[in-house]
Amino acid sequence: MTVNLDATDWTILAEVQRDGRIPLTELGRRVNLSASATTERIKRLEATGVITGYRADIDLVKVGFAVLAVVRLKYPGNRHQPLHRLLEERHEILECLRTTGDDCYTLKVGAASMAHLEQLVNALAEFGSTTTSVVYSAPLPYRGPRAPAQETE
Repeated sequence: MTVNLDATDWTILAEVQRDGRIPLTELGRRVNLSASATTERIKRLEATGVITGYRADIDLVKVGFAVLAVVRLKYPGNRHQPLHRLLEERHEILECLRTTGDDCYTLKVGAASMAHLEQLVNALAEFGSTTTSVVYSAPLPYRGPRAPAQETE
């Protein structure tokens, strides 16, 4: 279900994606609303499922994950529960996307070392063939959605 968002909603979303801990009074000031109106907007965005949670972005290197990689997995068959259990158990797996095309899954993983990455990829290879790409840098880290451009007729 798509939720209709106005320009103020999109501005609120941009601000809370930039800083999820922004005080409501400051957020209201930035979007030209009172604190109570801002609070109501936030509550509505949460209630409709537009805002699904808040999180802290972590510097992976500083917490011991010096290697970031993308692993593509071709998963034969249709019994995916064993893989889903591994995804829950292995905290090095940061994100998993079910995809179309030659690969069934694309995973973002953090590892302490190349040996650690190799061990993790070996565990994933139990489920099918893998292709691993080590990430050099992130010129565009995850930034969340922005308001779509208005179409002109």
